[in-house]
Amino acid sequence: MQYQLRVRGRLSETLLGAFPELRAHVLRSETLLAGELPDQAALFGVLHQIEALGIELLEVLRAEDH
Repeated sequence: MQYQLRVRGRLSETLLGAFPELRAHVLRSETLLAGELPDQAALFGVLHQIEALGIELLEVLRAEDH
């Protein structure tokens, strides 16, 4: 499944390194992390990492693979 996770703030290169499986698109005051995760467990792992790092999660979107 393809996912997009929108978080508050511009993540530093160090923080982005915590999400090697995702591409980062830095916007004005947010960062969009996007990529394919193999299953729900992987998604929950990324969500846990976001929480553990104190990053504010704004939105999670899922797109069906084509």
